[in-house]
Amino acid sequence: MKKAVCYLSLLALFLAGSCTFDYGEGTSSNDHLPDLVMKDVEYVRVRSADPIAWFHADQAERYERQGIMKLENITFEQYNERGEETNIYGKAGNAVIQLSSADIFMDNGVIVEVKSEDIILDTYQLEWKDEDRLLSAGEGREVNIYRENGTRLTGRGFNADARRRSWGFSGSIRGTYIHEDTDE
Repeated sequence: MKKAVCYLSLLALFLAGSCTFDYGEGTSSNDHLPDLVMKDVEYVRVRSADPIAWFHADQAERYERQGIMKLENITFEQYNERGEETNIYGKAGNAVIQLSSADIFMDNGVIVEVKSEDIILDTYQLEWKDEDRLLSAGEGREVNIYRENGTRLTGRGFNADARRRSWGFSGSIRGTYIHEDTDE
């Protein structure tokens, strides 16, 4: 019995030692295949022990060579300075994050609510340029804006500058804008 186990062990070592895996030449002709696929992903970004952002995606695919991560059915939140309250809430059908720049392209139905500005954006696609702190929807894309006071605007060519806290449209716009006079 001991001889049989010994022979089987030697045979297993021989077979294991003679197997090789062909990983190619370091370049893949399948660059369209992700390096990593994750399901039901939850991510929290922390700064100085305080959470600053959170997202959940049904699926995340990471592509190292292209430097991107693709997300499906994403929900996200950005917190105030101490991570105590949600300031920005949003969702999108798809998102692509540029890993080196943190630029984000979202499409397939995007809703973003910014509580500090009392504004909700509803559109098909939005693009965030992180370094410049700019949000845009593209010239031909229609964006709906809602505010709690009853403002309802629809326009094309939406652009927002987070540093200047300003937004506008470069194309046509229609709807109702309600100005609240704070001086009585």
